[in-house]
Amino acid sequence: MDIIQHSIAVGKYLVSPLIRHQDDGNFAASVSIRSGRGSGMHDRVMRFTPRFASHAAAVGYAIDQGLGWVRERNAPLAMPCAG
Repeated sequence: MDIIQHSIAVGKYLVSPLIRHQDDGNFAASVSIRSGRGSGMHDRVMRFTPRFASHAAAVGYAIDQGLGWVRERNAPLAMPCAG
């Protein structure tokens, strides 16, 4: 198993791409998004179906997906317009 991590801290989250070299020469991408500490720690892992020809492409995809998830959670709620 070939798992290489390049973690990025974003606020309370740690985004870690997990890349695995496949038998066919392609790369599979997953991402771990961790928050909290100790017994309150939560780790969400997403696995993706696309396969990538290069390690760099798999890392880029996993990071983009992980950061997108974090952005969605941190987006301000829209306030209704008073009128």
